[in-house]
Amino acid sequence: MEDVTEAVNSLTINEPHKKNRIQVSNTKKPLFFYVNLAKRYMQQHSEVELSALGMAIATVVTIAEILKNNGLAVEKKITTSTVDVKDESRGRPIQKAKIEILLGKSENFDELMAAAAEEREAAGGDEQS
Repeated sequence: MEDVTEAVNSLTINEPHKKNRIQVSNTKKPLFFYVNLAKRYMQQHSEVELSALGMAIATVVTIAEILKNNGLAVEKKITTSTVDVKDESRGRPIQKAKIEILLGKSENFDELMAAAAEEREAAGGDEQS
């Protein structure tokens, strides 16, 4: 067990984990979980990076388009690449497509988020009366 702990502690990660990056899976969480998470990240960091591999790319593009069409985000940068992923069944690396979309807050992001919060409060108040 100590060997494992030492190995983990000695690991060096080439790319430090960004606090505003969301790595999207198309099987683990529903689409709007990621949309709402991206909104929260933009409130905290003023921009968010959406990242995905393979089949999850379509999900990332959909999330970005929802945020842009609602006037919450502007597209800053899109990066595509391929990465080698070890295939467990075949034992050799396979290449997977990768996308990274950097979104920034739109000019009226804060007003739109405030208006949405007011709507939620009003809807909550109606249910209680």
